[in-house]
Amino acid sequence: VFDAWIKVEQLKPYHLHKEEMIKINKGKRFQQAVDAVEEFLRKTKGKDQASSHNSSEEKNRRNSSEERGKQSAGEEKRKASLSEGKLKKGTGEGKKRVSSVSSERGSKSPLKRAQDQSPRKRGRPPKDEKDLTIPESSTVKRVMTGTVAGFKWPPSVSEPVKDSDPHFHHFLLSQTEKPAVCYQAITKKLKVCEEETGSTSIQAADSTAVNGSITPTDKKIGFLGLGLMGSGIVSNLLKMGHTVTVWNRTAEKCDLFIQEGARLGRTPAEVVSTCDITFACVSDPKAAKDLVLGPSGVLQGIRPGKCYVDMSTVDADTVTELAQVIVSRGGRFLEAPVSGNQQLSNDGMLVILAAGDRGLYEDCSSCFQAMGKTSFFLGEVGNAAKMMLIVNMVQGSFMATIAEGLTLAQVTGQSQQTLLDILNQGQLASIFLDQKCQNILQGNFKPDFYLKYIQKDLRLAIALGDSVNHPTPMAAAANEVYKRAKALDQSDNDMSAVYRAYIH
Repeated sequence: VFDAWIKVEQLKPYHLHKEEMIKINKGKRFQQAVDAVEEFLRKTKGKDQASSHNSSEEKNRRNSSEERGKQSAGEEKRKASLSEGKLKKGTGEGKKRVSSVSSERGSKSPLKRAQDQSPRKRGRPPKDEKDLTIPESSTVKRVMTGTVAGFKWPPSVSEPVKDSDPHFHHFLLSQTEKPAVCYQAITKKLKVCEEETGSTSIQAADSTAVNGSITPTDKKIGFLGLGLMGSGIVSNLLKMGHTVTVWNRTAEKCDLFIQEGARLGRTPAEVVSTCDITFACVSDPKAAKDLVLGPSGVLQGIRPGKCYVDMSTVDADTVTELAQVIVSRGGRFLEAPVSGNQQLSNDGMLVILAAGDRGLYEDCSSCFQAMGKTSFFLGEVGNAAKMMLIVNMVQGSFMATIAEGLTLAQVTGQSQQTLLDILNQGQLASIFLDQKCQNILQGNFKPDFYLKYIQKDLRLAIALGDSVNHPTPMAAAANEVYKRAKALDQSDNDMSAVYRAYIH
């Protein structure tokens, strides 16, 4: 269930303003909302027509029944009169006719009377207003009456998140040593679930940057790295009223954000020294280390109380090393890699996986609300890196499988478009599936998530599996296909360009 505050003056009749709003709002999510409304209206209209049809049918049936009853009564009276006349004449024919009429009346009249007294209703009466509400999903009912309903919260050991968006719902997912998972919805308050078994508490928080009701932190924010993901993040931080200082290795990329109100930092060290919380989002482990440990790097600007949040997707060893050097200088550290792509970054709909300093995680609340729809706190440093690699391993393997299916359809004489249509009607239907297939069908591989980066994540995920002696054969197979695509000069294209590895 989704809720939001809407100003009264913004409420408009749907049918009168539909076309106007569709022209103004061309986003996919808005179109999906319109499609959902249209589908609901079609279903409601169908129900009303069915009710009206059934009511008319019932009325016609009753009228027909009454008319037949009247005709039958008149016929019986006429026959009875005729019988009496013939009986008076005493003819044998009269006796035979009377016997026939009596037999007919005896076989049909009781049934007819029963029908008249208790007519069978084949149509349903018109539904009242309460029937027009959408029924609650049985899955939701099972979750709410099962795990959540039976879960009791221990006393909170944390203060409420400051400057919280009233529409920013918090969810706590507690993982114990046993495979039991507990969910609880909270509004405007952060709670920690700690059990005697030493469970890892995971904090998730839902919001979107488009609701416009976020109260920005008064802390000065720095941001290092304005690539596909970083650019969208900074844009949303500025839109939500944060004070942001930016730096990028290629300085020209900062110009657009300076025009939007950001300040320019000359070096990473300068940004960190002048800001309270500095975020960074770079490409790989080497870039992440160079940014912190290199000349005029982050570490040179760290002083006691300074905060550093690394949003890069790297391995657990790298992020642990960075955390150690930051903390050794008196700084505070949080890892917060993000799941998503350029479009989701621009829309403020990223999923943030955080671990490390929990107090810093809470201090980043308004920033996370501005840049993402959900954030999870996963405990100690390294957990977020591991989880992020697993997520991208699944995504990268799935993308390779999509490409493999489309090429197999082509070489066996099947329609690739029809395959997509079938998949979109089944259990695999998703925005990711549709967008990536459309990229392939249209031959448009403009990067939304670089192919070279998903291959890097697959490589790191395989190494993670090796470190714990866990097999990852599916990821290994997908990795080889991406390596083939890179050899075909597809590194700087979208990950969907892995398709070209199958056709060359």
